[in-house]
Amino acid sequence: MKIELKQVQGNAYVGKGESNHWVPVDTSVNSDGSGAGTGPMELVLVGLAGCTAMDVESILKKKRADLKRLDLEVTGERASEHPKVFTEIHIVYTIHGNVKQNDAEHAVSLSHEKYCSVAGSLKAKISYEIKIVE
Repeated sequence: MKIELKQVQGNAYVGKGESNHWVPVDTSVNSDGSGAGTGPMELVLVGLAGCTAMDVESILKKKRADLKRLDLEVTGERASEHPKVFTEIHIVYTIHGNVKQNDAEHAVSLSHEKYCSVAGSLKAKISYEIKIVE
């Protein structure tokens, strides 16, 4: 896998990977940025959410679950000392549709324990909860 990152101005960059989609990356004005893009650590959480959501959706589809929509909310706690890594991450999966609780739990568990490469790349303790909305 390969990406390229180009400086736009100051701490504002755009990055592009093999998918050929540009992503603006920046930091807040308080951190010498212009706030013109998503911060790198936010992108880590977005990457984690996207990875596990795609796993869960695929697994539930294979189980023929009646999944209408899947929403995730991810919060991360960071260390106070540099490099200020994530120490704890919590994911709330809100599953819309007629999905059995045990199917949802199995799909989320498989994602975290086997399939989600982003989760596997992080040292943080990752916890989760599942909400099913019919």
